[in-house]
Amino acid sequence: MSKKFRELLDNIFADNVKAHSFFAGEEDSIGSVIEAAQAMIDCYKKGGKVLIFGNGGSAADAMHMAAELVVRFESERKALPCIALSADQATLTAISNDYDFSRSFSRQVEAFAAPGDVVVAISTSGNSPNVLAAVSEAKKRNAIIVSIGGRDGGKLSSLADFPIVVKDSNTGRIQEVHSTIIHAICKMIEVSLQNE
Repeated sequence: MSKKFRELLDNIFADNVKAHSFFAGEEDSIGSVIEAAQAMIDCYKKGGKVLIFGNGGSAADAMHMAAELVVRFESERKALPCIALSADQATLTAISNDYDFSRSFSRQVEAFAAPGDVVVAISTSGNSPNVLAAVSEAKKRNAIIVSIGGRDGGKLSSLADFPIVVKDSNTGRIQEVHSTIIHAICKMIEVSLQNE
């Protein structure tokens, strides 16, 4: 085994644990996760849906969360409506070609969001123009905004009803904590709606 790679792995896992511990140790951060999950639970109980999106790794996180909610996370229960706006390549490329990439999500929000739906915007920087444009469109439609961000939250956190911010500067660590947050939210939703 390469000593260099072993040290690299040790550092990565140590940083991962540190980032998770720091986030979990902040009551405001944990409170935001619980509030976001409750907003989604309330939305589902009222017959609403969740729209979720992000770029790059955040797009993958959006698709991951949608799969957990539509299919199941850990328990059998009814399917829950969650649409990952980053998943439809034909729509994304058509919007980008016919309009502009900055409208890649806002155009879809215009099509799908209804009052009371929950829009989950994921951005490690909190400043992605297409994510911010989609949140602005969601606000016009009286949707509830949950943001999952990093660093200082960027512009996105100030636009969200329920901002969740992983206060770390490393994109990889932020995304790893985002994955845990997504699983935690899915678990809370599943526990709450399992017998409905």
